[in-house]
Amino acid sequence: MRGNILAFAIGIGLLQLQESLPAQPLVLSLSPVALLLFWFARRRQLPARLACAMLGFAWAALLAEQRLLDSLPSEWEGRDVQAVGVVAALPHAFERGERFEFAVESVETPGARLPERMMLSWYRGSQDDEWRDGLAVRAAERWRFTLRPKRPHGNANEHGFDYEAWLFERGLRATAYVRPHAVAERLDDFVVQPAYVVERWRDRIRASFFTILPDAPYVGILAALAIGDEQAIPSDQWRLFRLTGVTHLMSISGLHVTMVAALFAGLVGWLWRRSERLVLFLPTPKAAIAAGWLAAFVYSLLAGFAVPAQRTVYMLTVVALSLWSERNLGPSRSLLLALLAVLLLDPWAVLAPGFWLSFAAVGLLFFVGTGRVGGARGWRAALAGWGTTQWAVTIGTLPLLLLMFQQFSLVSPAANAVAVPLVSFVIAPLALVFSVIPWPLLLHLDHWLLSGLMAFLEWLAVWPVWEQAAPPLAATLVALLGVPFLLLPRGFPGRWAGLCLLLPMLLWPAPRPPAGEAWVDVLDVGQGLAVVVRTAEHNLLYDTGPLYSAESDAGQRIVVPYLRAAGVRQVDTLIVTHSDKDHSGGVVAVQEALPITRTLSSLPELAGEHCVAGQEWEWDGVRFAILHPLADAYQHRIVKTNNMSCVLRIENAFGGVLLTSDIEARDERSLLAASAARLPSDVLLVPHHGSATSSTTAFLAAVAPREAVIPVGYRNRYRHPRPDVVERYAGSRVWRTDRDGAVRIALTSGIPLSAYRNEYRRYWHGR
Repeated sequence: MRGNILAFAIGIGLLQLQESLPAQPLVLSLSPVALLLFWFARRRQLPARLACAMLGFAWAALLAEQRLLDSLPSEWEGRDVQAVGVVAALPHAFERGERFEFAVESVETPGARLPERMMLSWYRGSQDDEWRDGLAVRAAERWRFTLRPKRPHGNANEHGFDYEAWLFERGLRATAYVRPHAVAERLDDFVVQPAYVVERWRDRIRASFFTILPDAPYVGILAALAIGDEQAIPSDQWRLFRLTGVTHLMSISGLHVTMVAALFAGLVGWLWRRSERLVLFLPTPKAAIAAGWLAAFVYSLLAGFAVPAQRTVYMLTVVALSLWSERNLGPSRSLLLALLAVLLLDPWAVLAPGFWLSFAAVGLLFFVGTGRVGGARGWRAALAGWGTTQWAVTIGTLPLLLLMFQQFSLVSPAANAVAVPLVSFVIAPLALVFSVIPWPLLLHLDHWLLSGLMAFLEWLAVWPVWEQAAPPLAATLVALLGVPFLLLPRGFPGRWAGLCLLLPMLLWPAPRPPAGEAWVDVLDVGQGLAVVVRTAEHNLLYDTGPLYSAESDAGQRIVVPYLRAAGVRQVDTLIVTHSDKDHSGGVVAVQEALPITRTLSSLPELAGEHCVAGQEWEWDGVRFAILHPLADAYQHRIVKTNNMSCVLRIENAFGGVLLTSDIEARDERSLLAASAARLPSDVLLVPHHGSATSSTTAFLAAVAPREAVIPVGYRNRYRHPRPDVVERYAGSRVWRTDRDGAVRIALTSGIPLSAYRNEYRRYWHGR
């Protein structure tokens, strides 16, 4: 059975790696073939495993095809659509408005069609009179909105977050924003359906937290622990959790659900056995099992039935059924049956890092906690057991953490040793009790305890974090094979082999171009610009991407994670071309994350040197030259910051790349007058995102690029690139970050270009 379940899971995983779904007739024929193969070869392991893998592949393909049918027609992207629906989940406020899930009930615009479930944003607007009074949107309300929808789309960068996969897994098949000054009418205050009742309940609980502790610094964490509202936690606190390795504790995770189930089961069992009538009606162990499962289910509903909580409920359901039926399935069978239940209901769970980490953690706990002979008792044994558990989870999840996030907190064992029991057994339960019994003193006590924990974490956060380039999958798999050896009982021969298997992953060098060559990566940061240039031993960052909001920018969300995954530990030169927020928005995040040797910019407020035409240097056989602006431009008042954009040319023996930022027609004429001989380049970063103000005919004739890269946001409000500008590049092959994702330019023989979406295409992308 265990091998068959693993084969079924492998089949589901293989489907999620496909660039496109197999044809429906093929899928429909695959299922009966797999069933027949399994029936006739069920006693032979290899054919049976193959049949189960085929069944998993077909099952995932069938569900994926059904989900893809519920999509936004491309002809209705960017057009106003009037629809009626229900606010289906807890709204989350952000700096400029609110974001919430919207269940579409009817579409009132003739001919239009919308998916059943969407993610909506309702922006505050730039003027006070564009905003509605108070937080008008609440869960379970029915509204009529005029929407501007678009298909799911996210930034596509290597080792980056796949926003499209995140939406697809949750069944959110489009995004949209509410049109200002258009129809926005509340039709019903409360739509009575079970799911909406739960969401309104969560909304009221959240309001009670912030009413009693309106200015408390950590009230958002308590709300997250009670109802799963992770958006209530500020970004600086999330950063602290990442540095100390306790991120998993600050939202409702599988650990919390399990602890609540255990506490409630223990309480009910203690009370149940004190009543002779109740014990005769139902044995105490079964009553405790039922109570624990019910508590886990209710707590998961309170958390919005998020995916991690769902997985835990499925796992606890399998365990509860086996215990109720008095059958000892054993740890491995229970875990694999839970895996089967999760993948049957949610075959896209394999796309989430939490899926792998949660099952790995539970499996490790089973591995170190069962089958031990001669276990001691007493507080010393309990302390040793707790240390063994921390060691198992820490070393066991290390390969996955480095593969997925490229960092690991060295103080994580110490932080978790204190935080896990305190949060799981005291802070989270108190927050839950307050949700049921809103006694203010409970919340004040809970916040006081949490404040002490946060002070401890801040003390630990000064210690360094292990960071390295993303290891290759092969090295990660080898490291995972070494984990069981390291976790064998003391005295078991061969434990040292586990360390040997871990070392390749820990010591794997970051890939770099050879001497004389360079890699130029134009990142997909939306409507903005960030370019990473690597030579054999040096790194340059050209712009840092846009500022998305007061708490979010491309530096922290895209640029820094990319640099970490690429093994960049230092920026030798940072060039911030001009002050526009779509180019300089991530500066602070980059400065805080990495040491920077030299800074060039046209910003008077930014410490460092001015970028001036004539500056040149050479790294590892690759030459760099600043071509714009001229020195005297800093002596005159420039009306538009675009005209101060730093232009960089990168050249080696194989060719050249010209990075132009946001220069306009007047700057192109200046370049033609001052540096015409240095303009010809194989690759051109299209000026100003393809705006009509740039890419003059004379300038393009002088550069004569074979390849043109346009950094641009998907369906951006500026409508970049302009169609007439794109036509001017008819003699070049055009790449666009909104369509192609991040673009890699290799300054080597032939100067090949590659696009991330071409290299890593999945069937849900663009759908």
